[in-house]
Amino acid sequence: MTEIQHDTKHQRFFIDHEKGSCHLDYQLDSQQGSVDFTHTFVPFSLRGQGLAEKLVHHGLAWAKEQNLQIKASCWYVDKFLRK
Repeated sequence: MTEIQHDTKHQRFFIDHEKGSCHLDYQLDSQQGSVDFTHTFVPFSLRGQGLAEKLVHHGLAWAKEQNLQIKASCWYVDKFLRK
């Protein structure tokens, strides 16, 4: 259930579940060497299980591995950058 997949074409990390799909969307700016995490979504039926947090940690780790400057338009991701 918690296997995180990366859809580079649609710029999204996601977890598919029979109750719905959780995702973390981003916009990559290759010229600037940056990524903006724009939106996090977890269906109501899957909330409270830490899935959004797993997606964010995975996305941030990926961005760091890619040596990207990290931005967060999404308030949820932003709170992880402030820690």
